[in-house]
Amino acid sequence: MNSQKKYLVLLLLSFSLVACSQKLVDSIQVYDYSGRLEHKDTNSTLLIGSAASVAFNFSGNKCAISLKSVDSYEHHNFVSLELDGKYIGRLKVEKGATQSYPITISEEKKEHHLTIFKATEASNGGVLFEGTTATLTQIKSIKKKKIEFIGNSITCGMGNDTKEIPCGTGEWYDQHNAYWAYGPILSRSLNADFLLSSVSGIGMYRNWNDEHEKEAIMPDVYENLYLNKDNKTPYDFKFQPDLVSICLGTNDLSDGDGKKPRLPFDQEKYVSNYINFIKMVYNHSPNTRIILLTSPMISGDKNGILVNCLQRVIAAFELDKKHKPITLFQYQPMTPKGCGYHPDIEDHKIMAAQLETTFKKLLDEK
Repeated sequence: MNSQKKYLVLLLLSFSLVACSQKLVDSIQVYDYSGRLEHKDTNSTLLIGSAASVAFNFSGNKCAISLKSVDSYEHHNFVSLELDGKYIGRLKVEKGATQSYPITISEEKKEHHLTIFKATEASNGGVLFEGTTATLTQIKSIKKKKIEFIGNSITCGMGNDTKEIPCGTGEWYDQHNAYWAYGPILSRSLNADFLLSSVSGIGMYRNWNDEHEKEAIMPDVYENLYLNKDNKTPYDFKFQPDLVSICLGTNDLSDGDGKKPRLPFDQEKYVSNYINFIKMVYNHSPNTRIILLTSPMISGDKNGILVNCLQRVIAAFELDKKHKPITLFQYQPMTPKGCGYHPDIEDHKIMAAQLETTFKKLLDEK
C-alpha cells in the first residue's frame, strides 16, 4: 500500500472515530425535563406550566444558568432552585434579553445536581432555559410513580410565598411559588414524579369572576399545552400518571368580586361538566386512577354542596369496570394565611400531610 492510500485509510478511520464519538456524546442524557414545556431547539426549552422543570448534574463548583422571560409583552417571572436535594430559594427572571444567573455553590462535592422549577404559572408566560456554563455530567432518569395535579390557584401555589414580597405589593403573581404548592410537596414526600395542570381563577363550568362568557374553563384548556384557548399547540400527554388528583370547585362556588353580577351556583352544570371532564382525562390517560379533592378554602354550607356534587360525580362512574373506583378526599377546615385568602407555604405543608396516607395507599395499589 503506497503512502497516499495509507493516508486515505487513516483519514477515513479518523472520521469514523469522530462520528462514533459524536453519536456517543449525543446519546448521553445531560438534561432531565418534567412538566408542561416545549423544546424550542437543541439548546433551549420553554418551561410553561407551574413547576415545569429542567434538571442536570455537573462537576466542579462553578455554575450559571441562562434564562429569559417570554410572553407577548415584557415582564419578569420566577423560578425556584433546588441544589443537591435542598431548596436554595426563588430567583427573579428579569424582563428583556436572556441573562446569565450565577448559582452559589456552598458545599464542595465531586458532582452536584441542580433542578430549576418554574415558580409562576402558564398564564404568566414561559421561562426559556438556554443552557448552563457548568461542566455537565450524565444524568439518568429514575422510574417513579407519577401523579398529575389538576386545579386552580391553590394548586399553582398562588400567594403562598411572602418571604421577600409582602401581600398587596408588586405584581399579582409575585408571591407565586409552585415548588411549595401541596402537590410538589406531597410528591417529594412520596418520591413520585409530578405534573401540575393548573390555572388561577379557573373552574369546572365557570371561573372566579366569569360565567364562562369571556374566559375559558378547565375543560376548554386542559388539552392545550399552554393551558389557554390556543388549540393549535396541543399537549402530547406523554406523561402518563398513575394517579390524577382533581381539585376544582373553589371558583365555581365563589361569589366573584362582589361587583359583577353572579348567578347562583348551578349544581347540574358543575356535575355534568365534571363527569365529561373525567371522561376526557381517561381518554388521554386510560390506565390512571382518579381522586377528587374538596377545597381548603370552602367551608360551611358551600362545602356541603361541593361534597354532594362530588359524590354525584363519583356515582356516575359506579358501573365503570375499566377503571379503579374514584376516590373522594375531604380537607380539614383551614383559615388560609397566604395572599388573597390563599394558603401560604405552611398551609400547603399541612394540606400535603393530610393527603399523604391516602395518596400512598392509592399509589401502592397501582
